[in-house]
Amino acid sequence: MGHAIVIQPPFPYCRLGLRVSGGALTAVDWLAPETPCTAPSQPVAAQAGRQLQAYFRDPCHVFDLPLNAVGTPFQQRVWSALRAIPPGTVCSYAELARALGSAPRAVGGACRANPLPIIVPCHRVVTARGALGGYGGATSGALLAMKKWLLAHEGWPAGR
Repeated sequence: MGHAIVIQPPFPYCRLGLRVSGGALTAVDWLAPETPCTAPSQPVAAQAGRQLQAYFRDPCHVFDLPLNAVGTPFQQRVWSALRAIPPGTVCSYAELARALGSAPRAVGGACRANPLPIIVPCHRVVTARGALGGYGGATSGALLAMKKWLLAHEGWPAGR
């Protein structure tokens, strides 16, 4: 399935590709920075693009989009909990695991499998010591730089 829209976020690491199916956003993909930007082909993609741009202007923007993230029941529980973490705050993998009656590694796996990064803010989960941990399965490089940027954008002192 192709992307309904490709947008350039205000960081140089990538472009964002939005996938839509059945009138709902199904994925936000990290694409190469040279990927050409495209206009939305579906109303939900246009709405998602506008809301992402609103978030990039104001980190307190609340996303209000029809979402259809495919995952296990446990992943769905984690993703729901992630959406409850306010901008500018973080939760540790261990805290989230305790709240869900699970283990930190399982929470980390669900965060890594999140198909809707930024909108479902897995970037707001850090280690118990306040370090960044990983992002999208990476512990260094562009993905971790994006996590750091997103947290700093929200006012959290990323990179502690």
